Amino acid sequence: MTNHNKLYIQELYMGNKSLPVIDMMEKYAQEHHIPIMEKDGIELLKQLIRLHQPKQILEVGTAIGYSAIQMALTLPNLHITSIEKDENRYNEAIKNVDEAGLSQRIKLVLADASDYLEELDESYDFVFIDAAKGQYQRYFEQIHPCLVTGGLMVIDNVLFKGYVSKEVQDKDRLVKLGEKINRFNKWLIQHQEYDTTILETGDGVALALKR
Repeated sequence: MTNHNKLYIQELYMGNKSLPVIDMMEKYAQEHHIPIMEKDGIELLKQLIRLHQPKQILEVGTAIGYSAIQMALTLPNLHITSIEKDENRYNEAIKNVDEAGLSQRIKLVLADASDYLEELDESYDFVFIDAAKGQYQRYFEQIHPCLVTGGLMVIDNVLFKGYVSKEVQDKDRLVKLGEKINRFNKWLIQHQEYDTTILETGDGVALALKR
């Protein structure tokens, strides 16, 4: 997607009405340099939920609760379990979820995702992964047994600011991370149990539908 088209789409979404807590979180994230989904990315996520109509969502990477709250507001009977390892962000997410009146539908878990997923024994019909980029394949493999047939796995940042395509190569650490995400993308596209599509929306979103 060209920058011109991306800016146009972002501006269109700016007119969408939202709760005061959403506006507050967007401002907080900008001021504190906390990454949250871009406008077009979060709108795609919400539309996927409307289309897929899940009942139980697992989110890996809560941050301040922005995407969990946006997802919960999309469907009235949706329940979300969201994992965050950073205690400060977890505490901020608790405040935001309470402010949104969603503490009965969003379960926040303070834990390292890999440790928590290792013991996971619940079933989910929708999964959103937006956490440590270098761990994407591990998270995916851990969650796979708990995703129902026909369930959708959504993974954010799979194009990672141009580092995956090597359009951007100015920082060695991020170049290596881009290479790791590239290996994950190729592995996922070839996975025999999923039909996968990768979109340019946001910072790159992978949609993997379990066969």
